[in-house]
Amino acid sequence: MTWVEAGTSMTLRWRSANGRPAPARADMVDDSLTADEAYRMASQGIAMLWRGDFHNGRQLLNALDRRVGGGKKRTSGTGAERFYRHRQYASHRARILGLLLIPINPGPVVPLRRAPDIREAAAEAYGGITEPSVVSLHELVGAIGAHEWRRNGVYVDALQGRIHPHYGTFFPTRSEYVDLVAAAALPTETLAFDVGTGTGVLAAVLARRGVRRVVATDNEPRAVACAAENFRNLGVADRAEAVLTDMFPPGRAPLIVCNPPWIPATPHSSLDSAVYDPGSRMLFRFLNGLPDHLEPGGEGWLVLSDLAEHLGLRSREDLLAAIGAAGLKVVERLDTKPTHPKASDRDDPLFEARAAEVTSLWRLVRR
Repeated sequence: MTWVEAGTSMTLRWRSANGRPAPARADMVDDSLTADEAYRMASQGIAMLWRGDFHNGRQLLNALDRRVGGGKKRTSGTGAERFYRHRQYASHRARILGLLLIPINPGPVVPLRRAPDIREAAAEAYGGITEPSVVSLHELVGAIGAHEWRRNGVYVDALQGRIHPHYGTFFPTRSEYVDLVAAAALPTETLAFDVGTGTGVLAAVLARRGVRRVVATDNEPRAVACAAENFRNLGVADRAEAVLTDMFPPGRAPLIVCNPPWIPATPHSSLDSAVYDPGSRMLFRFLNGLPDHLEPGGEGWLVLSDLAEHLGLRSREDLLAAIGAAGLKVVERLDTKPTHPKASDRDDPLFEARAAEVTSLWRLVRR
């Protein structure tokens, strides 16, 4: 990324853990910049390279967030219209907040007053930093928060233990889909596949329930490393294995589990990919590939929220048609209501859909 400072052209390596492009223009700013001035610059697409106190920079970031506003406003229209307005707001917010930048030097360290120790958080988000670089302060703050989640872990009742999510890996803050897998009657204790494992939580639950071998797959190296670490921490590494592959591992299994992203929309970040699935591609790929990877008499467990149906983004008929077209049939459906805070937050712009949401475990077999 290049900018002009004191009449001299300056260049730093741009880094983004979420693959965002470098800003086209950046100006150097410091503690004298007001929040209103910063918001005007960001609205014009001008990035601000912060050279002031680190904590003042965080306060400015919070002030920018307040000026973006509007994210909790309830609006009229269909569920799909409200959803797309909500996504547009989220994209606008991310763009504005992403334009406040800070330098990072090898170490990595932030060469600003009162800067925290970012070495572990930055390494988890960006890898090794061997040259002076620049990053979005908003993204770095997220990386620091993600590091705390990884260090402290997330307690999972079904495991009686903690899952430690890596940066960019979706973690199980919603327990209902985990509880479904923990409660459903096992068709086998010999072998199971967990497709799109993420943190490995479902694979770990199956191993804890007595499945002697679980192969957990993901196409993201971070997720595979995360799942493998969690298997070791939970004492199931002798039964659960994390494999880097796209969808199914080789061979067949008597039980195949998948909790795909449940909303057919475009992700805006690596973490978004656990929630948003353009055109329901992963969902349909799982269904279409399932018959070829099931052993005779085996079951596929599709764990899926119906939030997309309440938003008008995918119909129940579409899902049932895809199941039938794949040569599968439903033998049972286990349902549960969500317990996460958004389901009861009447100020949430998607409250009506969230309040009606049901998460289901679909037991599928070959016809």
